Amino acid sequence: MHTAKPLKKKKIINDPVYGFISIPDGLVFSLIEHPWFQRLRYIKQLGMTHLVYPGALHTRFHHALGAMHLMCLAIETLRNKGHEISEEEEQAVAIAILLHDIGHGPFSHALEETIVHGISHEDISTLLMNKLNQQYHGKLTTAIAIFNGTYPKGFLHELVSGQLDMDRMDYLNRDSFFTGVSEGVISFDRIIKMLDVVNGHIAVEEKGIYSIEKFIIARRLMYWQVYLHKTVVSAEQLLAKILKRARELALAEKPLFATPALSHFLTAQVSKADFLNSDEHINAFVGLDDSDIMSAIKVWEECDDFVLSALCKMLMQRHLYHVEITNEPPGQTILEELKARALSKFPIGKDQLDYFVFTDTIRNNAYRPGGDSIHILMKNGTLQDIASASDYSSLDALSRTVKKHITCYTKNLV
Repeated sequence: MHTAKPLKKKKIINDPVYGFISIPDGLVFSLIEHPWFQRLRYIKQLGMTHLVYPGALHTRFHHALGAMHLMCLAIETLRNKGHEISEEEEQAVAIAILLHDIGHGPFSHALEETIVHGISHEDISTLLMNKLNQQYHGKLTTAIAIFNGTYPKGFLHELVSGQLDMDRMDYLNRDSFFTGVSEGVISFDRIIKMLDVVNGHIAVEEKGIYSIEKFIIARRLMYWQVYLHKTVVSAEQLLAKILKRARELALAEKPLFATPALSHFLTAQVSKADFLNSDEHINAFVGLDDSDIMSAIKVWEECDDFVLSALCKMLMQRHLYHVEITNEPPGQTILEELKARALSKFPIGKDQLDYFVFTDTIRNNAYRPGGDSIHILMKNGTLQDIASASDYSSLDALSRTVKKHITCYTKNLV
């Protein structure tokens, strides 16, 4: 157990995006030193994206510290504009953003779809924060209330989780930095300087409107160029299929190499209720990082199960699925033809076809007007949603969810 000690001297971390980041106090430093947070050093922020952008090897640890740094800047700005934020609230909101991703597993989305099904990383983050609160004798109570949106000052929650939160502000900035995709660069410092609080909610001064437009457009571009890049989608789909097949085999009691933490989730049928109420599952989860998954995949390349072996070799050698992205669902004739080729080419049955030919959908939603809209504080004192305050005609289009269909199949079928 890590106890919070007063910091004898100011701790600083050299961050490649922002320069020197200060750690505010002893409790925050103690949480950073905690094994559950240190584990984030070994979980890549962008999963499989490095297979497209080789520089995308930054971690969730990086991101959490960056988001905390931006939160400290935001609180300073709001205080300077006359809003009362106590030292306890400042510490609590810094902790809330620091720990917002503590429940992420390795390759989070593939993992959530396969071996810890039905349990989101947000659920696990809340669970781990409550466990930490017990370890730290209630010192995280205010941070948890802010994180969950139950604290009276709602604007603090909006800075942690909203459409203009410090999480998004950091990941857009950081992901564009490490991928080299300059379209994602945002004027984070200007946006933070333009923040204000009106009627208990975050608003942006009118003169910051163009920086907000750029922020929304940057988010859309980063989704299509990075997060939903078709090769990234291909790699993540492949990883999900590998984990699905490994779990099928493990549940059929086939011996498979796996670290104890990974083995636990391959062989256990864990419901959400089981997970949230069992220290056994939680302890296994906090033992998982990228190395558990990758070491297993390297060994499974030589597995005598054709499907698992073939998929693992595809990933390790970067022979990924061919992906076609279309506005309409693919024609049934094309799918049947691809499946027929797979059946004749591979030693598989019809029940294993889904590993070699399948369809799915992807969605991109840059901005959602509604309850947690981005509000612009106009010079006349009124509040307007960014979509109506902006004279940029395309902004309205960005508020619609774009859904596309994907067809994935192994490249040797054509």
